[in-house]
Amino acid sequence: MLTLDMRLATIIALGLLPLLNLAQAPPAFNADPPKVCDACDEWNKPRAPYKVFGNTYYVGTAGLSSVLVTSPAGHVLLDGGLAQSASFIDRSIKALGFATADVRYILASHGHYDHVGGVAALQRASGARVAVSTSTAQALERGENTPDDPQFGFGRAANAFPPVKNVQVVADRETVRVGDVTVTAHLIPGHAPGSTAWTWQSCEGATCRNIVYADSLTSVSAAGFRYSSDPKRVEAFRRSLDTVAELPCDILLAPHPSVAEGKTCRTYAEDGRARLEQRLAEERKGR
Repeated sequence: MLTLDMRLATIIALGLLPLLNLAQAPPAFNADPPKVCDACDEWNKPRAPYKVFGNTYYVGTAGLSSVLVTSPAGHVLLDGGLAQSASFIDRSIKALGFATADVRYILASHGHYDHVGGVAALQRASGARVAVSTSTAQALERGENTPDDPQFGFGRAANAFPPVKNVQVVADRETVRVGDVTVTAHLIPGHAPGSTAWTWQSCEGATCRNIVYADSLTSVSAAGFRYSSDPKRVEAFRRSLDTVAELPCDILLAPHPSVAEGKTCRTYAEDGRARLEQRLAEERKGR
């Protein structure tokens, strides 16, 4: 009978060791086809992952945020970028010494292709639950933003992303828990009907910080859409801006990282309010 050492010697002699190593290697990341858009290459440029504070880490690309909140019981991931961002996020998580397979929940800011395009692949890689607002859940299941979204008029070819199954809906102020991590949803409709700000606390020793991942507050839309045609939508948007301004907020993060740099939640909301009022004024002038 061949001993273990004799069997290994035979494998090496026959040149089969590379094949053995390949068989034992972890499977490659199962990514979806890349999204093509004018800004996609710029958004998806690499950015080194880094610690934000405590157990909170940035694992996104240069132009699209993805945030990892860790615990010994598993992790929470916020946003998945573009479809082609998912493999980058996976590598960033691993570069920090964590495992994508340990992600228990994936949360999202809103249902647009540049922030949830990678969610389907990241869910496959982790087996995580996906928890989002009602409208964002509808978008994820459709693989496209909903018809009441200001950007829906760009068309399916522009808006589409890989659909996501088994989506859990969260209500306003509902919490998601993994181990000692508690993340709270704050519904802030405006930029999209399902826009959400997520809040949690991260600590380093006895020092804790309130962290806010606040959705985009811009009033971007497809041609022909008018915010002023729906006063209830405008009023909801204004209430959302009030909500963001009043959140306990030591550290602000946003889906496009550059727009939050150097800002507090209050100044971020004030900028969003100024843009909304400018947009409404332009609509009144017939522009």
